[in-house]
Amino acid sequence: MSRAEVGADGSPGNKKARYVEVRAADRPEKCLLEIVSKLAGEPWTDHPTCVHPTLGAIARAVHDYSSATGRVALRPLAPAFIGTAHTGLETPARLVALCASTALAGAEPANITTDERGRLIAARRTALHLLAEGEPAGDSGDDDEPRLCGAARWWFPVLRRVALAEPFYRTFVATEQAAEAVAVTARASAADRDIRLRQLLRQCIAATPTNRDVLTPHPDVRTPHPDVRTLHPDVRAR
Repeated sequence: MSRAEVGADGSPGNKKARYVEVRAADRPEKCLLEIVSKLAGEPWTDHPTCVHPTLGAIARAVHDYSSATGRVALRPLAPAFIGTAHTGLETPARLVALCASTALAGAEPANITTDERGRLIAARRTALHLLAEGEPAGDSGDDDEPRLCGAARWWFPVLRRVALAEPFYRTFVATEQAAEAVAVTARASAADRDIRLRQLLRQCIAATPTNRDVLTPHPDVRTPHPDVRTLHPDVRAR
């Protein structure tokens, strides 16, 4: 199943819409992640267990917002998803920061609602906070200032006490935020949508370590204040 934009009346493509689950069986052709499940020897599904859940959400959204030709062009990326599933806050936070920054940098006022912009800014700031955790966060109001924002200010400290914050963020929160960012990026790049979405997905794959990388992490994997703008050539401060 994957994300799709629907309006209050159930009509697709509403700019102000949130997201609902669309059955994989309703797609006109196989999903990229269904191909991944086949390659990995798993049951046929668009939620293969070998793929990081946040990366999987991004891949499904990219697939669904691409044209038929663009979807075919995504297929060579399938092997790169295998073995990316792992725990931890760093990968989902990096992916959310990358997708949100890309969406915010490319969206003109006509292509993003005030609510969407607010959610993406909050998602990016929370992601940066998780990447730079342990350092004091101020309250200057800067869009890029790392801090817990929105509902995360309440649920993250509570769930962390019972060791549930990480799986909740990785499996539910980050997937929703990344999918919304992909939708905004797709809407803002109609002329070259397939190219931009494929480029974004490639960058997300590159930002996601495989299980082998997780077992032997590079000493520079963690950075105190990562500048996510360096992860996408089109991202500029707004």
